[in-house]
Amino acid sequence: MPIEFKSLSMMALRSSPGEVLDEVSRYGAAFLIERKGQQKACLVPISHFLPDIQTSRFTTELERLAEANEHYKVSISEKNEIRLLFREFSADFPIEVTVLLPHGYPSKAPVVSASPIEKGCPHRWPNGTLCIYGAMAVWNPGKHDVMHTIALFRRWIQRYTVWHKTGEWPRGDVF
Repeated sequence: MPIEFKSLSMMALRSSPGEVLDEVSRYGAAFLIERKGQQKACLVPISHFLPDIQTSRFTTELERLAEANEHYKVSISEKNEIRLLFREFSADFPIEVTVLLPHGYPSKAPVVSASPIEKGCPHRWPNGTLCIYGAMAVWNPGKHDVMHTIALFRRWIQRYTVWHKTGEWPRGDVF
């Protein structure tokens, strides 16, 4: 993804550093800093290079996964978001579940997908991701975390297994 830089003089940066930093972090602006007509440095949003998630929050999440003896693989997506891959089972066949922690997590809910999933399977969003939170307004960043997401996707897989066998998606808290 190409970065579109704006020129910014060192004097302009010195006169309003907070405003410049806000423009970078909130609005994705990128600046080439110039001094005496020469380019000296650049300011770009961290999301161009790394996941935009607080390190302390992510460390806590990984510690909770370890305490729960969860098995997963961690990678970084093409968009520099954290991707957690879990291997689950539905009846007799394996399902790979991906939990994507988007930039801004936990203020933004994780995005969960699974594969392989049979065509026509209900309780998925139009883009194929799992509908595990209901309305996204149900996600509470102060209360919910990856462990909560795991519990929800495992319940989804249990229901998927029933649907796969019967053609009926279970209602309510069957499990």
